[in-house]
Amino acid sequence: MLAENLKFIKPGEVRTRIAPSPTGSLHLGTARAALFNYLFAKKNEGFFVLRIEDTDKERSSLEFEKDILESLKWLGLGWDEFYRQSERIDIYKKYIEKLLEENKSYYCFCSEEELASQKQYQMSQGIAPHYTGKCANLSIKTIEENLNQNKPKVIRFRTIEKKITFNDLVRGKIEFDTGLMGDIVIAKNIDRPLYNLAVAVDDFEMKISHVIRGEDHISNTPKQILLQEALGFPKPLYAHLPLILGPDRAKLSKRHGATSVSDLKQEGYLPEALINFMAFLGWNPGEKEEREIYSLASLIKEFSLEKVQKQGAVFNIKKLNFLNGFYLRQKPIEKITELSLPYLIESGLIEVEFTTQQIPPAYGGIEPKQIYKSSQNGKEISFEYLKRIISIYYERIKILSEVPELVDFFFKQEITYEKDLLKWKEMTEEEVKHSLEKSKKVLSEIKDKEWTKENLEKSLLKEAEQTFPNNRGELLWPLRVALTGKEASASPFEVAELLTKEKTLKRIEQAQNLLENA
Repeated sequence: MLAENLKFIKPGEVRTRIAPSPTGSLHLGTARAALFNYLFAKKNEGFFVLRIEDTDKERSSLEFEKDILESLKWLGLGWDEFYRQSERIDIYKKYIEKLLEENKSYYCFCSEEELASQKQYQMSQGIAPHYTGKCANLSIKTIEENLNQNKPKVIRFRTIEKKITFNDLVRGKIEFDTGLMGDIVIAKNIDRPLYNLAVAVDDFEMKISHVIRGEDHISNTPKQILLQEALGFPKPLYAHLPLILGPDRAKLSKRHGATSVSDLKQEGYLPEALINFMAFLGWNPGEKEEREIYSLASLIKEFSLEKVQKQGAVFNIKKLNFLNGFYLRQKPIEKITELSLPYLIESGLIEVEFTTQQIPPAYGGIEPKQIYKSSQNGKEISFEYLKRIISIYYERIKILSEVPELVDFFFKQEITYEKDLLKWKEMTEEEVKHSLEKSKKVLSEIKDKEWTKENLEKSLLKEAEQTFPNNRGELLWPLRVALTGKEASASPFEVAELLTKEKTLKRIEQAQNLLENA
C-alpha cells in the first residue's frame, strides 16, 4: 500500500514534520519520531520540517525549546524549514473565524463545574464521557450578551456523527465512531487555538504529506480528519509508530532512567550511537539482515515504513552501551581523551585553568592544550599522560561518564579497598603477603629508565612462572588490586608503567600495611 501511495508522489513532494512542545527536554520517543520522519523524507528526496508547538503559554519555555533545537542538531537531524506556532496565531484565527461563520463551530459557556458534573453523571450511567451539546444552539443574542460580559468560554467544533476510516501505513485500516467523541474544544478563544485545530491547519499550510508520529496520537487522528474535512483540506497519510517501552514493558518514563536526549548526551553517549540505537526501536531492516551498525547515511538508504513494527519497542540499555562502545572505538585516542576531560574535571580528579570561561557542563568543548593539575597534590598533568591512561581502557569504555571510575586510582595519593579483594581465589593472607613481597622485590630491581610495560611484563611473568608455576594469577591478581583497588582493571603491567616506579612500590607497601594492620 505504501509503495502504491508513493509512486504518485514526485521527488520533493514528500514533506514530513516533527512537532515537539517545548514543555520539557527532547524525549527519546520524540527524537525517535524525528529520526523516522527525517529518514523517510531524505529517502524520498523530500523535506523535513521542524515545528515548535508552543501555543500552551503557561507550560512552554524558551529553555526547553533551546534543548530541543540543540539536541536535534547534536543528533545530526537538520531541518529544512522551521516554524513556531506562537508566531502563527493570525493564521489559526482566520480558520477559527471561518468555522464560526459557517456554523461548524460555536461558543460554549459551560463552567468547569457543569462539565465535571456532566462527566460524573455519564460515567455513573456507563456512558463514555462527552459534551452534551448544551451550548450548541444558543441564540445570537445570548452569545453576544455572554461575550460582552466576558463570561468564561471555549470554542467547540460540531462533531458530525459518522465512521472515520483511514489507512495507517504501519497499522493498516483504523476506524473510529465519532458519535462517541462529542463536540470537541478547538480553541480557548478566537486567538488561542488548541492542539488539534493548530495541527490540522499547520499540516495543511505546510503541505505535510506524511504524518509520522507515536501511536499515542492515534486518538487525535479522527479529530484532525474531521477538521480537515470541515475546512476543505486534503488528508495527509498517517503512520503511527510503536511506543518505546521500559524493560518492564511499561511506557518508557523517568523511573527507567535517562529518557531525554540531553540526559543521554550528559551521560556520555555519542550521537551516532544514539541514532543507530533509536533506528532499531520499532524498525528492522529485515529478517535475513543480521547487521547492527548503521550510519545515518546508510539508514537513509535502507529505511522504509513497511519495516516499522506494530508492537512496542523495548529500550535495551545493554544494546545502547554496546553501540556506544563500538562508536567510541572508531575514534582516535586523542578524541576520546578530549571527550573524557569534562567527566574527569567534574568528578574532581583533575583541575583545569580556563582563561575565558567556566568548565562546559556537557562533554566536549575543552581544549586539550590547556594545563591540567591533580586535584589532590596540584602537580601538572599533561594531555599526553591523560591520553596514555585512556588508551589502556580503550576496549573497556562503553560510556564516557564511566571513565572517572575506571581511572580514578591514577590521580589519588592513596586508594581504599577491602583486604579480601587482594586474594586470588582460595589464597590465604599469608600467601597474599608472600605474593606481594615477590612483586615488590622484582619491581624494585628494575631501573627507572627501563620502567616500561614490556620490561615489567617480562620480569613479572618470569617470577610468576618460577614462584607460582600452576597459576600466575597468584602473583598478578594481588599486585593489580594493590595498584588499582579494583576487582577489574587494566593489566598490572600497563598500570604500573603509568603510575611510575615510586608510586607502584608505595601502593604495594600500602597493601602490605593493610594486611598487617587488619
